[in-house]
Amino acid sequence: MMNDIGNADRVALMQRLVALQVEHRELDEMIQRLVGEPAHDQLQVTRLKRRKLLLKDQIAWIERQIDPDVSA
Repeated sequence: MMNDIGNADRVALMQRLVALQVEHRELDEMIQRLVGEPAHDQLQVTRLKRRKLLLKDQIAWIERQIDPDVSA
């Protein structure tokens, strides 16, 4: 099976997954704070949103590697 990963790889992927999820959540909170400010930097918000989308894609990819039977 192509997606068959060993336990060590699975643990590493799960650790990376948790780190990405934490960063994704922190970015979401940061974006909400920035948008709430009257004179927020729209370019910074846009960059943070792009980073958040990238993280979402990475999270989905890792989830598929860990459990390929679950559609992400």
